[in-house]
Amino acid sequence: MIRKLNKENLKSAVKYLCKVDIDLASIYKTDGTPPLWARKPEFATLIKIILEQQVSLASAKAINDKLHKFIKPFTPEEFIDIKNSGLRKLGITRQKSSYIINLAEAVSNGEFNFVQLNKMNDDDAKHYLLKIKGVGSWSADIYLLMALQRPDIWPNGDIALAKAIKKVKRLKSIPENYKQNSIANKWKPYRAVAARMLWQHYIKNKL
Repeated sequence: MIRKLNKENLKSAVKYLCKVDIDLASIYKTDGTPPLWARKPEFATLIKIILEQQVSLASAKAINDKLHKFIKPFTPEEFIDIKNSGLRKLGITRQKSSYIINLAEAVSNGEFNFVQLNKMNDDDAKHYLLKIKGVGSWSADIYLLMALQRPDIWPNGDIALAKAIKKVKRLKSIPENYKQNSIANKWKPYRAVAARMLWQHYIKNKL
């Protein structure tokens, strides 16, 4: 069983999915193997994922770039010093500013540890992430999928994935979360790889 994805086992996982799902095999013929889309397993990555909640990736990137420009070094302690008001001046909403400061404090005081998180199994790691105020199910799944590169994570409720599933599975409407989850269960133990294939299809087809 693959514990962490890399470029090589990603390819073998894609081949497996193509054997079990004719629709994924079809998009593989046109799109090829998807990118790994790996992110570093660190504080800065979880900050960016919080910024990506309920906004476009372009908007989140713009704000994240601004944060990296003005906050140096990019450490929890520096965020604690700048406080909520400082983040608000950089264009971050009051709610997300609160979430970010809360995360910074948890990391700084040792309540949350990224090294410890990396050693946990999927269920324990997600539960650990969900203890942080502002980190919901989608954010936790994205961190596990991209930063820890776990192979069998499915970020249920992801809008891009829902739209891609609608097209690939030829559905009449965008599937609700329970339907997405039901479809994704057929892709175990490589749901995170199926997600990458669908994201790539979403991007290439501008769905």
